[in-house]
Amino acid sequence: MRGADLKTQYDRHVRGKYLAGAVLVGLSLAAAAASLRTGAYPLGFRAMAGALLGRADASTQHVFWSIRLPQVAAAVLAGACLGLAGVAMQNVLRNPLASPFTLGISQGAVFGATFAIVALGAGTAVVADAAPEAASSPYLVVACAFGGSLVTVTALVLLSTLRDLSPAALILAGVALSAFFGSATMLLQYFASDIEVASAVFWTFGDLKKAQWPELAVIALVLLPTAAYVLWRAWHFNAMVWGDDTAKSLGVRVSSLRLSALVLAALVASVTTAFMGIIGFVGLIAPHLVRMVIGEDHRFLFPYAALAGGLLLLVSDLLARTVMAPVVLPVGILTSFAGGPVFLYLLMTHRNLKS
Repeated sequence: MRGADLKTQYDRHVRGKYLAGAVLVGLSLAAAAASLRTGAYPLGFRAMAGALLGRADASTQHVFWSIRLPQVAAAVLAGACLGLAGVAMQNVLRNPLASPFTLGISQGAVFGATFAIVALGAGTAVVADAAPEAASSPYLVVACAFGGSLVTVTALVLLSTLRDLSPAALILAGVALSAFFGSATMLLQYFASDIEVASAVFWTFGDLKKAQWPELAVIALVLLPTAAYVLWRAWHFNAMVWGDDTAKSLGVRVSSLRLSALVLAALVASVTTAFMGIIGFVGLIAPHLVRMVIGEDHRFLFPYAALAGGLLLLVSDLLARTVMAPVVLPVGILTSFAGGPVFLYLLMTHRNLKS
């Protein structure tokens, strides 16, 4: 009887997690629909259905397929990338404040992108009204952004393993790396031309409009195998919650898992940053919002954090287009405003950061 009671409780517990996932999907679909409808050119559901079926006029087709839908897809993909990266980093580094933004990985990616633009000539190919619109070698920028983020990850792994830094010290190391890469980026910009500086600054703004269908396809190609890997190793991530020694006793190859998770997190974060700029704190907020509901089970935490990251960006982008309409704000500004208080709250409430 007792075994049957435990099974009933477990089934009820799992059903609750599936219900939370269904709510996240529903909210995401509602936010996506609202985002598709909102803008200077209003689109009703009938107009969107006509655009999907190819029966709308040319203006509606262009707005739907070339502006609104890519922006919604960018929010979903970028949020998923940052949410997955945040969960992976917080787990393998045993640090609740870890994310691509707080550990300096995004800043390393920006330095790499700036280096490609200024030093390697991957500057803007099209400039309109003093605003850069395209890079002559966008995939060179992505490659260099990944290299910059990988340098940051390597430094953090070495500090974490060789010096056995506490979670608080690791965050300070991320701050130091952010400052270093920020200074190096400014140094490159100081010796750059006006067009190169404009292009480099343009890359730093977190803006979903930068990525179109070819860039979104690249992000999806990076995201899908990363998501498949972390879900495949979800039980190993669960074991890591109890510490390295416990995970090793359960057969987890801790060093291999830590390295692969950090490299993949750096990859998805750097590709997102290179195509869309710095979108701060999504990788920090989304995992913690999900943990408040479902706990530390990484079988659910990874996919739900990806959904929550996409939902956060959809809502942030919707606010960015309406708060100061007709002025459209970069979405990275709103996520940073929201993330700052959350970061301070987590800093004050997590006692294990003091050791």
